[in-house]
Amino acid sequence: VQLQASGGGLVQPGGSLRLSCAASGSGFTISAAGWYRQAPGHQRELVAAITSGGSTHYADSVKGRFAISKDNTKNTVYLQVNSLKSEDTAVYYCNAGGYCSGSGCIGGYWGQGTLVTVSS
Repeated sequence: VQLQASGGGLVQPGGSLRLSCAASGSGFTISAAGWYRQAPGHQRELVAAITSGGSTHYADSVKGRFAISKDNTKNTVYLQVNSLKSEDTAVYYCNAGGYCSGSGCIGGYWGQGTLVTVSS
């Protein structure tokens, strides 16, 4: 199983990006998933999660600005990031294949990360 994260880049404050995490592997289907981020000098933190039932959960710092979704037909999970701030600068990682809730994901597979840099 492989998770391929993409969509990061350099964006000005207030800008938007859509991060994607595409899964591949025989018989593997994304059910629950999560997006994490890790900024330099900081621990990896949960940003958003979507449960197997479709419920979504967000870190307080991104509520109202970020949105997690998944497309079962493409076996891909997305993170729409809007109104970006400098403090959103980090490497964003996806996790899928395990159990995810508002507390995070247990088990599963990790994507390789995609860098989001918010700077003017």
